Formats: sequence, structure tokens, C-alpha cells
Amino acid sequence: MITRRRLLGAGLVGAAALARPRWARAIGPGSKFRIGQLSLGQPAPRPGATRRLLWAIDKYTSIAVDLESPVVTPTASTLHETPFLYLAGDREFAVPGPTGVEALRRYLTFGGFLLIDSAEGTTDGAFDKSVRALCAALYPAPAANLELVPNDHVVYKSFYLLDRPVGRLALSPVMEGVTRSGRLTVAYVQNDLGGAWSRDNFGNYDFPCEPDGERQRELAFRMGVNLVMYALCLDYKTDQVHVPFIMRRRRWRPDDGAQTPPATTPPSKPPSP
Repeated sequence: MITRRRLLGAGLVGAAALARPRWARAIGPGSKFRIGQLSLGQPAPRPGATRRLLWAIDKYTSIAVDLESPVVTPTASTLHETPFLYLAGDREFAVPGPTGVEALRRYLTFGGFLLIDSAEGTTDGAFDKSVRALCAALYPAPAANLELVPNDHVVYKSFYLLDRPVGRLALSPVMEGVTRSGRLTVAYVQNDLGGAWSRDNFGNYDFPCEPDGERQRELAFRMGVNLVMYALCLDYKTDQVHVPFIMRRRRWRPDDGAQTPPATTPPSKPPSP
């Protein structure tokens, strides 16, 4: 039987690397964090996007990653080998049959996380309709369906402090998601995160980011890092990691008037993958 403990085992080992030196690799390559690319029959519009995101995660955090992102289907035996699935699309797709839907629901119930990324350049296209049909099949009424994720949700501060999910585009200022038992299990972004991450073998980005250019691309990478951190750690300590930085920025002092100890500099711009 697949349990949440087994599903999250490899991912949590990767998160635990945050608390140990980067050279501590004794657990082996099987413990590395990886992203599974979920295929529902449609071609992947940004096939190399996850590799570039994983590169940034490896360089800017202490999570050990596997740069390869295997393609999986809902009924694949490898579905539960990663706590994070990525579904991108720019066209209509067919909702899996009952067996596939039940397999995905079970994956999400036992700790899995699904990021859905629209690359169709509109907020009400064929891909969007398919996404909503998929979520309705995964969680039939009266269960929770896609809802707005508030901008104070921990996913926006799990590593960087963010307030919106921009990607290649900035069409929608909000993220939608499905929350079950207090945990965000499905996140849906309509701004083409993968389009901002994609880069060719010569180091050139595949697409410009509009309207804010490279600053917007940087925020797209940060959103990707936050989503991975949330999938691994959920709401662990919520925003406590940022308290020293916030207090320093506000020139806060304790009640006794003592000076606040020097705070660790917050994460800055990640290196370009």
C-alpha cells in the first residue's frame, strides 16, 4: 500500500539537506528530489523547463536534485517516486478515465503535489476548461474545487517573499488551487511559468517575458522554488525563516531596548540556469 510516508520519503530527504552541508551525500542518488512530468496525452509545450528550474534549485538551495524529469502517466508504476508532478499544456486534453483519476487522487491524498501550468496565453482557453474538468473529476462536489489561493498563503513565502505568480506572461494576478485537509494539493498558474524557465542549449532563453522582462523572469524562477519548497515542507514554521530579515528592514528592537543581532542576508537573485 502506498502511504504518504513512502511517497514523501525521497522528497523529505532532499528537504533535510537544507540543514546539512552540501557535501553530505551519503544517502545516495536515489534520495535526490525530482519532478515528474505528468502526461495526459498532450505534447509538452516546454519540455526542458523543469530541468532549468531544477538547476536553479540545485544552485540556490541545499536540496539535492536530479535534473532529469521523467514523463509519467496517472497509472504508471513510477507515479509515486516523486512528491511533485508538473502538468503543462497549451491545448485541450482528455480527462483520464476512472482508473487514472483514482490513481491521481490517491497520489494527492497521500502527500503528492501537482503544479498545473497553462502555456496557452489566455485565461479561458481550451486548456483551462480541461484543467477545471480534471479537478472536478479528482474532487467531485461537494468536495473543494479550484479556489483562489490568498496572497498571504505560505506558498508565497516558503523561500522567497512573493505576492503573485508571474511567468512568461502576467495575465492573471492570482494562483488557483485545491486545498484538502489544510494542504494545498493542486496549484494552477495561468501565466506560463515554464515559458519563463525554458532555455536552449546555448544559454539563450526561449521566450521573452512580458511585460516586465528579466525582472519578471527572476520572479518566475522564485515562484518555482517556492512551490517546490512548499511541496516538500508544507507550512513548516510558516514565515519564521523571514523574521530576522523583516525585523531588520523595519529597524525593530526588542522591548528592552537592546540592539537586534545582525540578521542573515535574505535570499537574493538566483543564478541564471
